[in-house]
This record gives sequence, C-alpha cells and structure tokens, in this order.
Amino acid sequence: MEHQLSPAVLTELRRPRPYPAVSVLAPTHRAEPDNAQDPVRLRNLLAEARKKLESDPAVTRERRIDVVEQLEQALAEVDPIDVRDGLVIFAAPGEHQVWALSRTVPERVVLSDTFLTRNLVAARAAESPFWVMTLSADRIRLWSGGGERVAESAMAGFPMTRSLGDPDPERQQRAGDLPGTFRDEQMRHFVREADTALAGVLRSSPRPLYVVGDRPALALFEEVGTVAKDAVHVPHGGLGHAGAEAVWQAVGPLVTAEDVRRAEGVLQALEDARGRREYAAGVDEVWQNATEGRVRLLAVEENYRVTVRDDGPHLVPADSGDLDAREDIVDEIVEQCLDTGAEVRFVPDGALAEAEGIAAVLRY
Repeated sequence: MEHQLSPAVLTELRRPRPYPAVSVLAPTHRAEPDNAQDPVRLRNLLAEARKKLESDPAVTRERRIDVVEQLEQALAEVDPIDVRDGLVIFAAPGEHQVWALSRTVPERVVLSDTFLTRNLVAARAAESPFWVMTLSADRIRLWSGGGERVAESAMAGFPMTRSLGDPDPERQQRAGDLPGTFRDEQMRHFVREADTALAGVLRSSPRPLYVVGDRPALALFEEVGTVAKDAVHVPHGGLGHAGAEAVWQAVGPLVTAEDVRRAEGVLQALEDARGRREYAAGVDEVWQNATEGRVRLLAVEENYRVTVRDDGPHLVPADSGDLDAREDIVDEIVEQCLDTGAEVRFVPDGALAEAEGIAAVLRY
C-alpha cells in the first residue's frame, strides 16, 4: 500500500484521467470487534462501484472490465496488518493505488475524471509528517515519519552504504574501536553525499528533520552539512541496521514534545489574531475565508468532523446521508487552505472548544 504523499505524488494523483476514475473510501478500524466487519464493508463498496460502472452509459464495456480488474487487484493489495482509520482505493483504466490513512474517511464511491484526493491531503496534514536520517559509519538511512510511526524511505539514493572491512562496525563503534572513523576524508565525503541528497528531498517535500547518530557522527554532519542547522540532533548510536520500532523509540519523545510545543504556539497565534481582528472560527466562517484564499493558518482539532450542506451563501448542519450532505467538509477546508499556501495544524481535541473545533488566522 502507498504511504508517502509527496507534492509530486499529489500532483500526479490530481491529473485528469480517462473516464472513469473511481475513488472508493472506506472507514476502517484498528482493533476488535469493529475491525471484523471491515472486509465485508469494503467488498460491499467495491460491489457498489461495479454497479455504478455497469449502469453508466458513458463507460464502455472495455473500460468497465479494465477498471473492475484494477479494483480487484487493489483489494488483493490491502494489507490486513497495516490497518489504520481509513482506506482509499483509486482505480482508472490501467492503474490502481491503495492508501491506508491515519484519519477516518466517509464511506463513499465516486466516479469522475479525477481521483478524490482531499481525504489523503487532510490525513497527511494530521499526521504532521517528518523526516529522520540515521547516521552510522557504514550506512546512512532516510525514514519517513508521521502518526507515531516511521518507515524507511528508498528515495534520492537512500540508503547509502560503504564498506569498512569489519563485518560489525557498529559493535566497534560501541566499543570505541573506531576513534578516527568520523574524521577521515572518506567519511566526510560519505556524509556530504548524504547531505546533498537530503537537501533535495527537503526541497521537494519540506518537513521537520531529525538526525540520529552518535555524537562524532552528529558533529561531522554539523560541520560538513548544509541542512544541519535546521535539524533536531538526536544523540543515539547503533541504529544503522536497526528496525523501524527502534528508530521510532529514539525520536518519538522528541517528536511528541515538538508537537506539544507547536500546538501551544498555534493557540497563541489564534489568540493574537483575535486581538488584531484577523480571526475566524466555526466551520461556516472558516470555509468562507478558505474559499477566498484569506486563511494564513488553519487550526483543527484532531478528531473534529462535521456534516453540513449548502444553504445559500452559508453552510448549515446536516445529517449523514441527507441530500447534498458534505460529510468531509473539514477535509475539503484543509485541502483548500493548503492549496492557497496556508499552514495547517492539528491540535488536541477540546483545545478549540470555543471555536467549535476549527479556527483560522487570516491574512487580512
């Protein structure tokens, strides 16, 4: 299943497709007993997609067969181990993708000439994604993090490796047998090469960066690197060949502390904006400002969701399933704000009680 929604990937997902481009959204559950019915609900949604394809006169028989095959292949790729809070399947002639999200989605089947991406965008923003680079004498690795997990990323030439001759260089590092490893010219070149690749990653997908390694490695990275000044340094050796759980244990407490600090900063920014009359609160007011491109900073409670419908110029509460109901209006607002260059931050539930779960700092 897919995990990394970079700007380039999002651009590719948003491009027009030959009709029909099918988007299937399914809420999923991580734990029993709710997750027992997830496979049944998903198959029912795929059956609904097939019915829509069969009843649509604009879909030729050849394309219908193609897209149904893509949906079946996507279903086979759903990983029962990587179950989170939502699942999105995209299928079009000749292609399909499966995305597991750490944010719930409304149950939906949509046929269009583009994929429905707003739920992916909102889920990525809610995860507060970050990068981790682990430094060791013979191996430099890049990890993509978010939602209390990390996964190794094979991009931009990572992982980078070099031979030291000894089969267990990390044992030697722990024992102090390689005092000059991080001072020789080959190692300096190794770290510079990783820094150059990492700078390219940050340009294409800007995120907070955590660099993990023992102190000599971190000192060398700071000396020869160009991105070190903006990174959080984590003194922790022995991760050159470690798994994802060990890497998360090393950076998790710092990531959590940084999330708390940022949430406090967001609340203060909202309070300051209120005094300057550059403040909006509530889903209707925030939506109106978002569509006008006026939002500079959007704050949303982590699990805030609301169903609305259009009532003239305003949004009003609605029940799920109502005619013209918009069940993912919050995700629409998040995507709209990101598209207009706004910063989006998710804060703990209850932090925006006075604003009914969503608020914004305005540009003017």
